[in-house]
Amino acid sequence: MPHIDDLVLFTQVVEFGSFSKVAEANNITKSMVSKRVSKLEADLGTQLLYRTTRKLTLTEAGEVLYYRSKDIHSTAKSAFDAVTGYNDNLSGHIRMSVPTISGELLLAKAISDFCQQHPGLTVDMSMDNNFVDLIADNYDLVIRTGYLEDSSLIARYIFNSHWIICASPEYLSEHGTPETPKELRHHNCLGYTHDSGGTFDWQFKNNSDTYTLKVTGNFSSDNSAALKQCALVGNGVAYLPTCLVYNEIQQGKLIEILQPHSSKVVGIYAVYPYTKRPAKRIQALIDHIRQRYLDMQECF
Repeated sequence: MPHIDDLVLFTQVVEFGSFSKVAEANNITKSMVSKRVSKLEADLGTQLLYRTTRKLTLTEAGEVLYYRSKDIHSTAKSAFDAVTGYNDNLSGHIRMSVPTISGELLLAKAISDFCQQHPGLTVDMSMDNNFVDLIADNYDLVIRTGYLEDSSLIARYIFNSHWIICASPEYLSEHGTPETPKELRHHNCLGYTHDSGGTFDWQFKNNSDTYTLKVTGNFSSDNSAALKQCALVGNGVAYLPTCLVYNEIQQGKLIEILQPHSSKVVGIYAVYPYTKRPAKRIQALIDHIRQRYLDMQECF
């Protein structure tokens, strides 16, 4: 099958009118241009050019081929130009997934603002607490919490999310305020089933040591916002991200308890497929997101 590169050279020979000028334009020898055009003729089984010492003239087959392919060079150049510096442009499309809490609290607005700042950019943001398959699900960027096991992905640290233990004033008034983690065994604890450490395995600290205590309760959920609602109506004690209950704590609707003992801290990471040179738009978006977290650090 004829090579496209040979076809490009052929169209250039017609346009430049000589092998020498084409050779100079492509930084190759005149004999190489001649051989490539001859090879194209051999591959096609027909003569394309009449060659004389003074000029080159198209044969009938050459005219057909030229007029069907004359734009191939400009088309290829346009295609190459479209992706040259592609990684450096703040344009294009980003498909991403973020956790529900951060998505509702700050990321939806932060990412929408980023799109407003860069008119050539579009973002499709999904909110999901499960760790999605970036490659299979065709995600460019994922914001997630916790430990990353897949070494084929890049995880860039953004921020730490601290968790607190809390309950409503009504619950504490009725059941008493636990002074030590062990006293939680006498309380109704609300379990988070999405916790990798275990639904009712709560983390605590004793000086510099960290340990896990098994608690019990009559309700659990994979949605931390649902657990907050249960705590607000006085149905138990919850271990939740500070950012989720920050306003309720400030308003006195929930009370933080066992503050010296709570030790759960979860890292927030920007995760993207491994590449030697990440697109500039991805890096810029990560920087933008990190700054928005820093702007609200008192909530975390």
